[in-house]
Amino acid sequence: MKQNELVKLVDVRRETIVHLENGRYNPSLKLAMDIAKVFDVTIEDLFKFLDEE
Repeated sequence: MKQNELVKLVDVRRETIVHLENGRYNPSLKLAMDIAKVFDVTIEDLFKFLDEE
């Protein structure tokens, strides 16, 4: 899927998707859920929680 398609489906700016892909942005729970729904996967399948201690 192209970034522009995902942008339209989850209603965010393209820059947001670019930052997500590069690990420079933590999505809101709603955005994470919306993206997971688009790809029919769980949030855990898409995102990895790293405890920064």
